[in-house]
Amino acid sequence: MAGGGSEFVIKPWELQGEGREFERISADFGKAAGALEQGLAALGSPWGADGPGSGFAAVYREAHGGLVGGLRGLAGRLGTVGAGLHGMAERTADTDTSAASGFAGGAAVGRGTAKDRSA
Repeated sequence: MAGGGSEFVIKPWELQGEGREFERISADFGKAAGALEQGLAALGSPWGADGPGSGFAAVYREAHGGLVGGLRGLAGRLGTVGAGLHGMAERTADTDTSAASGFAGGAAVGRGTAKDRSA
């Protein structure tokens, strides 16, 4: 809020940038989760077949599925946040354009919309 007033500013081009950043993080996180999964699979079953090894294996297998699934799910949710920010940016730009067309026969609003700056 500028100067303590009641102004609320959304800059569509910034939302687009943050959306791209979330998508990049999502892809990186997904790659890291895949590398972890491959690394764990490459270890095989190093805990042995004795009593303590069998007990560990039972707990590990259950935890492993939840861990890998959770990491992959988190990567997907980060990508969803990015897509949501892109959608919000588009809706904001469309609202700005629509509002501008209602004032002074379509005069430009402020510094333009995200579509104006992305060209």
